[in-house]
Amino acid sequence: MSRPEAHGQDWACMSGTATVLGSGSKWGDIRMFYAILAYHVEDAIKALTPQEDAALMTDLLKIHERLYADGSLGPSARLGATQSACTLRDGLIVDGPFAETKEQLLGLYVVDCPTRDDAIAIAREFRRVNPTAVYEIRPVPLYLPGVPLETPPQG
Repeated sequence: MSRPEAHGQDWACMSGTATVLGSGSKWGDIRMFYAILAYHVEDAIKALTPQEDAALMTDLLKIHERLYADGSLGPSARLGATQSACTLRDGLIVDGPFAETKEQLLGLYVVDCPTRDDAIAIAREFRRVNPTAVYEIRPVPLYLPGVPLETPPQG
């Protein structure tokens, strides 16, 4: 398969969930990326005391650090409150999230795994420390890394 240049990255897309992107994956040339989308009832998260929230984040960060150390973790983010969101639809900006659902998307992880089952195992780790969250595992057929971003100051 030829490997065209895109945004300075050597890449090629394959069928299924495999994405070849850049070089040097621990799985060889083929990289299998999965997004783990973290959904939760936002009011339940808001109801946590600062100490409970810090303890939850400490437990989640332990998994984050392990995945980072073994080279499996791509970008991850804890999203801000849905009331601070806006939605662009049909050229119009509407305040708030588009979907009116009980659970909201509150975070995400991109992981590099050899199989879907391995991505599910990682989601199960997150679930063990945050058992009331729902984790959706979805293949990422194209991943463009962009530029490294600095962590914004906490405020």
